[in-house]
Amino acid sequence: MHRIFTRFVLKSVKSGFSTVGGKMLSLRKKILVAIDGSPMSDKAAEEAVRLAAGNQAQFKSKVYAMIVLPNAPRTTFTDFVPPTPITETEQWGELRNKIFYVVEKSAEEAGIPLEVKVAHGDPVDELLVFAESEHIDVIVIGSTGKGFIKRKVLGSVSDRVVRNAKCSVYVVRG
Repeated sequence: MHRIFTRFVLKSVKSGFSTVGGKMLSLRKKILVAIDGSPMSDKAAEEAVRLAAGNQAQFKSKVYAMIVLPNAPRTTFTDFVPPTPITETEQWGELRNKIFYVVEKSAEEAGIPLEVKVAHGDPVDELLVFAESEHIDVIVIGSTGKGFIKRKVLGSVSDRVVRNAKCSVYVVRG
């Protein structure tokens, strides 16, 4: 009996999956980090890569770095030409490099697979929809530490993500 159990454990570890209570658990983690170009999102990016690098080398985790840009303002009848989305301007290449520099550098140094995503809309909605559709294991997000009144009036992206996410959320504070 012991020998059969040992073979099963070795076989499941070699494949990158383990079973608990009859359910398959992946040892490879999918980590989503919210990026906005701020120093706190840079800290969150470094923490996400650190979490991914902490996994056994045999089972590399993957980091998804996502920025959510606001929707372009709606055009009115007085506008003759609708505004161009920032991702289609000449400045986007340079801006994109600045925004994703820390996470790309950290992931490259640690040998962690990284996928960069750009979405448009409400940051909370977009992060949660992506996390659910990609079966993300943990969301890493920075918290700016707004005061009580600002947080109550404006709401906090990290607070709303924590309250509504179906996966674990790791909040990085300054």
